[in-house]
Amino acid sequence: MVAVFLKNSNRAFGVKLLSNLAPNVSVLRAIQVPESSISFYVTYHPLVMSPETSKFKESVNKIINLGILPSSFTFMKALQVISQMDASKWRRKTELYRKCGWTEDDFLLAFRKNPMFMSLSEEKCSSKIEFLVNKMGWQPAEVADRPDILTHSLEKSIIPRCSVIRVLQYKGLMKKGELSQATMLINSKKRFLDRFVTKYQDQAPELLSIFQGQMSLAELGVGFEERGGVKQL
Repeated sequence: MVAVFLKNSNRAFGVKLLSNLAPNVSVLRAIQVPESSISFYVTYHPLVMSPETSKFKESVNKIINLGILPSSFTFMKALQVISQMDASKWRRKTELYRKCGWTEDDFLLAFRKNPMFMSLSEEKCSSKIEFLVNKMGWQPAEVADRPDILTHSLEKSIIPRCSVIRVLQYKGLMKKGELSQATMLINSKKRFLDRFVTKYQDQAPELLSIFQGQMSLAELGVGFEERGGVKQL
């Protein structure tokens, strides 16, 4: 494990920071972070384990205060995110989500479920929330409840899938609220195609072209909702 750590870390910040590894691992073991999680991050994300131990402890305590259990795999994801940003960047990002309609509880719920959305650019996250709220009729809290969606590409995943949903609704093949849109958006590509494109190829043969971006909704006389609840920031 140490040899792999050196291999993954020397180009970024030098072997000298190996001195922080042992005390930081001890910090994680003391709060009962699983050995499997520690080994994974030491091996594949050594930068997360590299800060001075005093700063490392501050990050660990911050995550605990946010309500994430050290025994969960989410804990190390949160540590990875927090290690990449200073206090001012953290405040700026949390303010962004407040402007998008999230309450403090919404933010905490999202962060506890999947902290990785905080590592995305502010522009990308706000555009995804704007689309889901203004075009698909979601409530901001619904986005917070499924933060995994924010880690998906807007252009390559979210919009193509939502376009298929709109066509199915337009043709009466799917009622609003019949299925969880959130689940549809995070399904694997193959599962989504099987369940919502191939299944309806006889009733709506244009679905694959819509999904692949070869045909627009406008060509079918279909559009997204316009609510204006969240402005692009």
